[in-house]
Amino acid sequence: MGIGTVLLDRDLITREQLDDAIAEQARSGERLDRVLLRLGLIDRAQVLQAVGEQLRLEVVDLSDRIVEKEILDSLPAKLVFRHHCVPIAKHEDTLTVATSDPFQLVIHDELGMHSGCAIELVLADDEELRSFIRSNYGVAGDTLDAMSGGLEELITDAESDELEQAQEASVIRLVNDIIGEALAVRATDIHIEPYESELVVRYRIDGILHRANLPATVHRFAAAIVSRLKIMSNLNIAEKRKPQDGRISFRHRAQGKGIEEFDLRVSVIPMVYGEGLVLRILNKSAVKMTLSELGMPDAVIEPWEQLITRPHGILLVTGPTGSGKSTTLYASLNQIVSESIKAITVEDPVEYQVAGVNQIQVNDKVGLTFAAGLRAILRHDPDVVMIGEIRDLETAQTAVQASLTGHLVFSTLHTNDAPGSITRLLDMGVEPFLVSSSVEGILAQRLVRRLCPACKSPVEPNSLDLPQDIDIESGDTLFEAVGCKQCLQRGFSGRVGVYEIMKLSEATRELVMNRHSAPQIAAAAEAEGNLYSLKADAFMKVRSGLTTIEEASRAIAT
Repeated sequence: MGIGTVLLDRDLITREQLDDAIAEQARSGERLDRVLLRLGLIDRAQVLQAVGEQLRLEVVDLSDRIVEKEILDSLPAKLVFRHHCVPIAKHEDTLTVATSDPFQLVIHDELGMHSGCAIELVLADDEELRSFIRSNYGVAGDTLDAMSGGLEELITDAESDELEQAQEASVIRLVNDIIGEALAVRATDIHIEPYESELVVRYRIDGILHRANLPATVHRFAAAIVSRLKIMSNLNIAEKRKPQDGRISFRHRAQGKGIEEFDLRVSVIPMVYGEGLVLRILNKSAVKMTLSELGMPDAVIEPWEQLITRPHGILLVTGPTGSGKSTTLYASLNQIVSESIKAITVEDPVEYQVAGVNQIQVNDKVGLTFAAGLRAILRHDPDVVMIGEIRDLETAQTAVQASLTGHLVFSTLHTNDAPGSITRLLDMGVEPFLVSSSVEGILAQRLVRRLCPACKSPVEPNSLDLPQDIDIESGDTLFEAVGCKQCLQRGFSGRVGVYEIMKLSEATRELVMNRHSAPQIAAAAEAEGNLYSLKADAFMKVRSGLTTIEEASRAIAT
């Protein structure tokens, strides 16, 4: 009896739903229960409970289970990865094995033969099982096992052909496993760092670097991994002395989501013990996010929507690297681009492709700088122009001229807050009267980690060491991070934006003309109600239970 029949007999799905899922399974090749989950017809708890009761199998929780190494070694890693099952207990001659797919009855004999024990199956959640295997056997442990046994001579042979190494099936699988694991844990960057006696792979998750659990043997195949990534990025694998940049388009079958497409920006830099790589992961679906989905409060969305529908002027988005500026700009463009509006961007690099937007890639080697690209696109009769970043006086002056000649210009700056962008433009050498007449509004932003909704715990404000200048009363309920299986014990799941917006008025423009300082401009804007601060938004998100006081304090301190 298959899982579809079990769920059907228990009235958890209808015959029509089962038929639709089977048809989708034939197209995608996924397991039937995963198709049902992806289509939203059942949830994981229902599957576990139904299958466990039907087959009279015990359901176990692997989220915080600790198993002795001797028991883990009862089965070869290649079997654990191949059959997606793990030994978790042993009593005399009986080995207890956790699986998420008990319908593969043929594995009994193979597991029994390798362990020399009778096999007792128990049922575990599929995601918990994957996490348990990663934690105890490492990412790509089976692949490295096979490579260590059969390919070691090839990889370590100095005379062997690098192209041949990088195209070995095991090397391809190893690289795909490393990237696939990063996508599974929602990483935004993959860092591959060579040292004298080890290769370190780290994933940046919610802004924090975490070391990937890869077996130590991965160090032997560092050269093959780098070569494979260079081939995927269309880079020169023979060039090891100069930095190189490339791009990878990667298709990944995500659990419960089907196939997703990702762009990976690749940076290769020569280091003392080899070449280091950083892969920036760009999810193509991120470009479709709305302003509210990014975390903008009404106090920011309303004035920002007014600004982005203006016919001309400069709108700046500011913040440190990795604060989500590009995503905000793309979301803003998506909101205003239509058949009647022509939008052109000049970017370095083009991170996301946006439907209906003409995008240009900066190429300094041929003289296509931000300023040169902007001058060229103004002859293409655009309504809206986006410049990836204002880096120098020439770009700033060209952006100002574009805005004064009837174009709406979006761009970014690296400053700490919105008022600071004004003084930054003045410091670049832009005349005060040009800044005051062209800049319409400035958005500053940060990203803070979002509390896991499944495990966040309420805490009384008076029990915390609160900053003195925050607007939180003793009766307010705050939350702190705990950690559970859904957030991989981190206490956080995803990130949310914290925003500051400043609109320029006649009074603040006068201050800009007279070169007043950023604090003076901020005070005037706040007094007029034209400034909503980072601090206000950060602690609003604390009071609403989206993040912690520590995260908010960190965001406004940088």
